[in-house]
Amino acid sequence: MEHYTAHPVPAATLKELRATDDAGRAPEPLTDTEGGAPLRCCLRRSVPGERIALVSYAPLRRWAARTGADPGAYDEQGPVFVHAEECAGPDGDGLAFTNAHRTVRRYSAEGHILGGRLVGGADEFAPALQEAFDDPAVALVHVRAVEYGCFLYEVRRGWPRPPGC
Repeated sequence: MEHYTAHPVPAATLKELRATDDAGRAPEPLTDTEGGAPLRCCLRRSVPGERIALVSYAPLRRWAARTGADPGAYDEQGPVFVHAEECAGPDGDGLAFTNAHRTVRRYSAEGHILGGRLVGGADEFAPALQEAFDDPAVALVHVRAVEYGCFLYEVRRGWPRPPGC
């Protein structure tokens, strides 16, 4: 079975989001007193005392701008937690946040949803991704939280982690 890697929000995008998010708002950093927020910059949960920000992010819109796709009505933005300042990024190259129910949502090269699958835990991720990428029409996959629908990370066919990510 193929190895899959979770890709965080790219470093250049994080820099932009920390200034103005995809809803046009300036983030309001805060000190996380409880910990546990799923950070999309380094793909781990926050710990108490870290400075984080909740920003609006439109992952499909940004991907479409780079590729020339037109997702139309499938374009959406939502809240994501990130470190308030630059961080080192992920420590490792596997999947993240696999300890809960997630949705594996498939997208075409045009940015249209091709379907999805509910994943119940860590042992179900690789088969769900294999199933998604067995379809040649699938260009990328978003892993999302079931309880809120929030974007967690992206997985692409044969896409190694780019530098600065």
